Order: sequence, then C-alpha cells, then structure tokens
Amino acid sequence: MAQEQTTVTAVDVERAVARLAGAVATTPLQRSERLSRLTGLDVWFKREDLQHARSYKARGAYHLISRLSSEQRARGVVCASAGNHAQGVAHACAVLGVRARIYLPRTTPRQKRERVAAIGGDRVQVVIEGDYYDEAAAAAEADAARTGAVRVPPFDHPDVVAGQGTLAPELVQQLGGAPDAVVVPVGGAGLLAGMVAWLAERHPEVRVVGAEPAGAASLTAALASGGPVTLSGVDTFVDGASVARVGELTHALVAGRLHQVRVVPEGLVCTEMIDLYQEEGIIAEPAGALAGAALRTGPDLPPGSRVVCVLSGGNNDLSRYAEVVERSLVHEGRKHYFMVDFPQEAGALRRFLDEVLGPDDDITLFEYAKRSNREFGPALVGIELGRPEDIDDLLGRMERSPIRATHLPADAQLTRFLI
Repeated sequence: MAQEQTTVTAVDVERAVARLAGAVATTPLQRSERLSRLTGLDVWFKREDLQHARSYKARGAYHLISRLSSEQRARGVVCASAGNHAQGVAHACAVLGVRARIYLPRTTPRQKRERVAAIGGDRVQVVIEGDYYDEAAAAAEADAARTGAVRVPPFDHPDVVAGQGTLAPELVQQLGGAPDAVVVPVGGAGLLAGMVAWLAERHPEVRVVGAEPAGAASLTAALASGGPVTLSGVDTFVDGASVARVGELTHALVAGRLHQVRVVPEGLVCTEMIDLYQEEGIIAEPAGALAGAALRTGPDLPPGSRVVCVLSGGNNDLSRYAEVVERSLVHEGRKHYFMVDFPQEAGALRRFLDEVLGPDDDITLFEYAKRSNREFGPALVGIELGRPEDIDDLLGRMERSPIRATHLPADAQLTRFLI
C-alpha cells in the first residue's frame, strides 16, 4: 500500500476500478420520474443502496484492505464508523480473511450494528464507543497505536478515496456519456473527493454538487474557513453523514472544484425518504436520501439538465420511520405544537375542539397536567393539519378564542425534544 501518497488522480481511480472488478457490485442507474417532474431536470439515481453491504463504502474499504501487505494483514485492521463504513470493512475482511475491530458510536442504529456483526462473522469484533463518529474515531486511533493494527479510515485516505471514486467512471459508462451534473452526499467527503478527482480530469464540464445535512455541515464550514474545522456539535439524525470535521485530503481535493454545496434540512431529508419509499419502493437511509433532497432545494442547474444523484445507502432501521414521518410533517408545516391553558372547568376541552380545531385538523398529542389549586391547567397539544396553509386559519381561531394558546416554533427546544 502506497502510504506516502498524498493525493488522488484520475489514474488512481481507474486503477481502483480494475482492482475492484468482481469484488463489488456494478449498481444500477435508474431514472427518477418523480424527481424529474418535481425539479424540471432529467434525474437519475445511482443505486448504491444495492451495493454489497448496501452502501458505496464497500468500495473504499475493499480497495484499501486489498492493497495491504501480508504482514499488515496479519496485524489485522481497525476502523470507526457511523455504520456503513463498518459494513464495508466487515465485507472486505470476510472476503479477504482479515480480522478487524470496528468501533461504532452509540447513536448507530441497532439494524446497522447487527448487520456489521452478521456480515463480518467471526472475523469482526464490534466495539461501541462515543456518542458520535468523531469520538469513536479517537478510540479506534488509540487502538491502532496500542496494538499495531492498520487503521482503515472511512474517508481521509488516498486508497479509500480512490475506491469510492470508482462510482464516477461507472456511472458515466452506464449513462453512455457524462451527465451535466452529479449530486453527491457529504459526510467526511471521501466519496465526493474521489468523484471530483476523476471528473475534474476526465470530464471537467460536469457540475459537481455536494449535499450535506444542516445539522452537520462540516464541508460548508471548511470551505468558508479555508480548511477543515471541527463543528462544536452535530445533529446525528443523518447518521451516515454526521461528521464534525471533513478530512484534510478530501478538503484539498474538492476545494475550488465544486459547483455548489447544498445544506439540506433534516426534515426535507425525511420527506425525500418517504417519497422514495411510497412512490419508488426504495428504502433509503437518511444519508442515502441526501442527494435527492438537495435537488428539492433548487440548486443552480439549467432546466432539463441530466443529473445523477448518488443514492448512497439503504441501511435504514424501520423502527425510525415514526420519527421520519414526524420530522417530515413538521418540516412541511403540517404538524404544530402548542402550550394551551385550559380553564379548570367542565366543557373546556369540548369548546377547544368545537371552536378552534378545523374540519381537517387532528390532535395527535395531548398531555394534560391538571392542577386543583389553579384556575388554569396547561396542556401540550400536537395538531396535524390537512394542509400547511391551514395554519393561518387555526392561529386566527386561537386568537379569537378565550382559551389561551402559545404556538411553539419548529426550532424550539421542546419541539425538538418531541420529534
């Protein structure tokens, strides 16, 4: 393995293509009629949710581990991951016969933890450490220093970047030519860096758009600062892209070569996840829906442009869908929360239902704290509207009602706690 390498070129990506032949799947490229209608673009999905271990991460992990010497393989490997990289490493180790210790943050969904163990079998030991990726990464680094195991970074390594970058030549070949633009999800920016490295040399006319979650916009922060910076905190909902600091190598490869970076609200990611499932039968994890959600924010692309969105992963825990629906409803303006002071008298709730609620409104949450020594009893009330625009009529009826109600903003601490 070429440890001294400090950059990635189109030739490196093309060599990785040859090394990965037969080891990873050539995933489908399919047109999205839904997003094409919605955006006025010609939108295609690169279906990495159908990759080995259900994520593009298998490409980079296998490429790095396959290049280890016999002596390095004997020492074993260690990695940290929010889930998908772990599964890629587990797959590579199972195929290549290499032992691994894999560190996962506590926020990693149960489904991903179980998949890592199942894919890796007796080759893999799973260790739970830290609240999000960067803390798990520190534990993995300490392990490597203590034991001599080879670290397999999820993004900031030339072999990983080159392996992940094999997506670019693959999709161009499938499409029969270069698209006008590609939209790439961003966590640590390894996939983005690998694709940019190849496209910048082979098809510089392609617009490359990065898509990162609003709660972990580490690439946006790095580009604004001229180098990687560590975010003070991250929202871990988009767990596959919840990275507090992009890589040094990945930043160097993408800086000045991107058309645009779109910062995507988590609620819009949830809406895209639901639409993918309901209209196209695709089960995407939050990070997997990032690119499609980014298109819905209106990136600067000419109408009719042929755009490829990388659907990067399908490792979603079905138990999370209740939260996904809740976040989507709040984002769309169809779900609202109120603190309501009900008079401590018979019929108060009935008056609220008759005088305040509209015909298509539905109470989805009611938490009442009655106080016998007070004239009013507070209640936390969640209301789902038939249409987002119905909120003005609802607020008007509340203002005219003698029952006092306070609308909780979507970004209020209590609202964030509820969803």
